[in-house]
Amino acid sequence: MVDQPTLAQLAEYLGARLALGAGASDALAPSGLNTLQDATDTELSFLSSPRYRRFLSSTRACAVLLTEEQLNACPVTALVVDNPYYAFARVSALYDRTPQQQPGIHPSAQVHSQAQVDSSACIGPGSVIEAGAFIDAGVVVGANCVVGAGTKIGAGSRLFPSVVLYHGCSLGSDCIVHSNVVIGADGFGFAPYQREWIKIHQLGGVEIGDGVEIGACSCIDRGALGNTIIGRGVKIDNQVQIAHNVVIGEHTAIAACAAVAGSATIGSHCTIAGGAGIVGHVEIVDFSHIAAMTLVTKSIHNAGSYASGTPFSESRLWRRNAVRYAQLDQMAKRVQNLEKQLAVLSAVKQNFDQSADE
Repeated sequence: MVDQPTLAQLAEYLGARLALGAGASDALAPSGLNTLQDATDTELSFLSSPRYRRFLSSTRACAVLLTEEQLNACPVTALVVDNPYYAFARVSALYDRTPQQQPGIHPSAQVHSQAQVDSSACIGPGSVIEAGAFIDAGVVVGANCVVGAGTKIGAGSRLFPSVVLYHGCSLGSDCIVHSNVVIGADGFGFAPYQREWIKIHQLGGVEIGDGVEIGACSCIDRGALGNTIIGRGVKIDNQVQIAHNVVIGEHTAIAACAAVAGSATIGSHCTIAGGAGIVGHVEIVDFSHIAAMTLVTKSIHNAGSYASGTPFSESRLWRRNAVRYAQLDQMAKRVQNLEKQLAVLSAVKQNFDQSADE
């Protein structure tokens, strides 16, 4: 594809049906992507969520990615596809403006003589590549990164500035690691002894599969014994904590500010929403969805959607309900006592009825 593809080229690229609007030309090359409500007459847009359909009739976009069912309501050119959001994702790659780095090692970078760096890789200014590290073809290591001793980075992966990979870790091919991520720091392992905490040295590493993306400021701890394992295609948002010896299956997505405690196992194709917490040593089966702010305290063996906590409400109602939550245990005991009293009364009545019949 060219830098700025025409509508005809986009249709071919997506396998879409091009429905030209009045006076439109398939030779028009959209200048970029934008929302339905903000797109100009040189920009491409898309409609995937019903909540935004109200903006379709007034959009000024030069073309819109949408489904056959939405076509009649579109006042401009349309690219008709089965899945507009998937099509949008593919098209977004054509308009990505992330600066491309040239191969080579910046003069200010420090690369150990025993490290292996492919000639097509880029090592940015101020970065440190320690002994025994292996940097494969096409890897980009941004400014001020650290790649620890013996750590391996697979072909085509990219570290944005200030990423730290400790020693003895491995990052697969075609991964993206955003700024200030730390991979391979010690897990939170301490043994209590005589009112002190004795450090348990973390002897494992971190093993990350191909095609993984890790958001800014996230942390993935090394294993205490054995490795912390992140499966192929996993997507991790910003500020996520993954503790030691966690195992995450393929193509699971974890949203911002979630935290997974040590030795938890999360299956493949799961979604963990923002702010969720997963305690240690539990297992979550494949294809599970954990809603935002949910605390998972025991294993999940049946795929489905799970949530905990209470939704927000007006402060006065929330305070009233909070008082009632505090009274639940007392109310439960009262209900149990009433049930016992009813059982006694039922038995007395039954005896009385039998005596009357005799």
